[in-house]
Amino acid sequence: MKLYQSVGPNPHVVKMFIAEKSIEIPRVDIDVRGGVNRKADYLAINPRGQSPALLTDSGQLISEITAICEYLEELYPAPPLIGTTPEERSETRMWTRRVDLGFCEPMANGFRFSDALEWFSWRMRMIPEAAVGLKASAQDHLAWLEDQMADEPYLCGDRFTLADIMLFCFTDFGSHIGQGIPAELTRLTAWYDRVKERPSATAG
Repeated sequence: MKLYQSVGPNPHVVKMFIAEKSIEIPRVDIDVRGGVNRKADYLAINPRGQSPALLTDSGQLISEITAICEYLEELYPAPPLIGTTPEERSETRMWTRRVDLGFCEPMANGFRFSDALEWFSWRMRMIPEAAVGLKASAQDHLAWLEDQMADEPYLCGDRFTLADIMLFCFTDFGSHIGQGIPAELTRLTAWYDRVKERPSATAG
């Protein structure tokens, strides 16, 4: 296998997942700041021009972070980060999707359409008039998650899962661009601090 990686919250998810599994995968760093991911050589590998991307031993290219993590869970089931039963797996997938659609996507696009508008303008369609609403929507979802957490340590109760990894990587990124967890969300703040203590949180 070979992992094409870069900076950013999406690659961070896969790096953290791999670190939790304690597996070794050869890496190739892609200079996304320099636009290498949008040039012909990389587009020949991944036509979407995104990072990360995983090249399997059979030569299949897998992109999209959830698909990569699902594939690695199949190969390396221990420790389980998605689940060992249909109920556990469905719960993890439910929370992963809620985190992705409710927070990650609006937060990231709110950033792209405003703070990073100049940097992304030649890479994708920009909708700057949507930025304020997207950022507000992401914050609304964090407030909803605060209520859902109750007194559980993780999104799936006692189980640390892919859903936590995704939420951590994107809230960590958000904390550097003015879209972090508000201090009044004490349950989520405690959850963030708990996850940040894991050795995998700084995986590179």
